[in-house]
Amino acid sequence: MKKTCVITGGSSGIGLSIVKLFEQNNYRVFNLDLTKSTFGEFCQCDVTNVTQVVNVINEISKEHTIDVLISNAGIHFSANIENTTETDLDKVFNINVKGAYAAIKAVLPSMKINKNGAIILMSSDQALIAKHNSFAYNLSKSALASMAKTTALDYASFNIRANAVCPGTIETPLYHNAIDNYCQKSGANKAEVHREEEALQPLNRLGQPEEVAELVLFLASDKAKFITGSLQVIDGGYTTQ
Repeated sequence: MKKTCVITGGSSGIGLSIVKLFEQNNYRVFNLDLTKSTFGEFCQCDVTNVTQVVNVINEISKEHTIDVLISNAGIHFSANIENTTETDLDKVFNINVKGAYAAIKAVLPSMKINKNGAIILMSSDQALIAKHNSFAYNLSKSALASMAKTTALDYASFNIRANAVCPGTIETPLYHNAIDNYCQKSGANKAEVHREEEALQPLNRLGQPEEVAELVLFLASDKAKFITGSLQVIDGGYTTQ
């Protein structure tokens, strides 16, 4: 019998790799996103709208036992605190943090009844370290790490596990968009910037979305049933420097 996984932001990048891998491993995957994908069962949803997220997940839970939630939807924003407007801050938090809040809150009632569930939040290496010009993004990813830890403690008695995955620099469309924006502002050469990013990593390369997906699959599985409240770093050694 197939298990059921709900993921937010599963139409591109790390999320898309997760959807593909979970489907390959006999999961039925519901993808809550604004952009349609041919993988997973697409549910058009704006994660900044709490009511919409709750309604979509409630509809899924009427016919399916939700075994796994992966809160992956997120955006990147590059600026220091002085150059971060209130609108910028709200946008980052509405997608990165409130979207996770809405999804977790929506799956908990059915997971509590079933006394089983795995919740995985897509945080970042920036939950452990700071990076330049990353005020709002760093803040949001630190919030997700905190959310994983508090949820793990609050719902351990229901056998619900919550963990955060903390990727370093992963080669995704989000990464390329960030590099493109930087190059447009600075006039830098993209190929050179890319090589510099690779050189910053102890393994001398960037991570790939498929590698992050493998970690997420492990955390969702019974092989990880004694792991909860953890921050799982997958950064090629970057934060150990």
